[in-house]
Amino acid sequence: MVFLTGIRIAGTGRYVPPLTVDNNAFAAFLDTSDEWIRSRTGIVTRHISDGEPSWYMGLQAARQALEAAGISGQQLGLIIDTTVTPDYVTPATACVIQRELGAVNAMAFDVNSACTGFVCGVDMAARYLATDPELSYVLVVSNENLSRITDFSDRSSCILFGDGAGACVLEKKQGLYSAYMMADGTGVTSLYANANRRLSLFSKGEHAVPEETDPQGDFLRQEGRAVYRFATEAMPRAVQQVLDKAGMTAAEIDLLIPHQANLRIIETAAKKLQFPMERIMVDLDKYGNTSSASIPIALDEAVRSGRLNRGDRVCLVGFGAGLTMGAVLFEY
Repeated sequence: MVFLTGIRIAGTGRYVPPLTVDNNAFAAFLDTSDEWIRSRTGIVTRHISDGEPSWYMGLQAARQALEAAGISGQQLGLIIDTTVTPDYVTPATACVIQRELGAVNAMAFDVNSACTGFVCGVDMAARYLATDPELSYVLVVSNENLSRITDFSDRSSCILFGDGAGACVLEKKQGLYSAYMMADGTGVTSLYANANRRLSLFSKGEHAVPEETDPQGDFLRQEGRAVYRFATEAMPRAVQQVLDKAGMTAAEIDLLIPHQANLRIIETAAKKLQFPMERIMVDLDKYGNTSSASIPIALDEAVRSGRLNRGDRVCLVGFGAGLTMGAVLFEY
């Protein structure tokens, strides 16, 4: 549905670790090369955590977003954090960021929707803002430490991922807002990472349910071809859905900001949408795939570089593990 109450991005921010790893660094221990990686992914460099926790990276991005919005942490009514690499099983990363911001009036919780997480967070924020008259500002933070779960012996996947965080402050605004969210759980094993599976002192494992996933290790695993097929269908489908709901055409979008997974995926989806690459924000050459953080990092870069200006119609579209997809369309 298209809400009568839309959203306004009051401020954005991003943080990436100072440690930068280029493609040649992988060629030192893998059978690969800079040319091979660039031609297949579009990635040139990525930033890797040198010990920075996920919450710390999210906090830096959040502080930038608050500063850009001109508000204090005390003015926040809700903090939504999205991550697949939290520092704690509990508490929520959002609660740690709430503490550091002094956001004493904010409710806080985490969302795990993989690479679609930021889009889901924005949509949740829009719904809270639309239904709670006392809520003025929502902070959405996405922070990812993918290097923690990357198997650096797998040359097909380890070259893809980077670490970082992005954030935005949202407030109510009358106007355009359209959203579409979907999941396909039949693709769970296409992209996954195992969680802790230790048994309790009392358990013998006699009633264990057979696992669909590889029981060995907790690294991120993906079926590249299956993920590619899904992504090249999911991105145009999600964008078209929000356009149809809003009664608009692709030509009316000023800037499309997709999940930064792979340049080939973005180019293939753009052709299906008949959407020009000149109006698509792409920065994965610098950051690689940072999961849910990729869209807010690109959003902040678009705002600060002048590619996105007030009054522009922007569409954010994500797709990832789950398998999940989602898009939101609004006026910046």
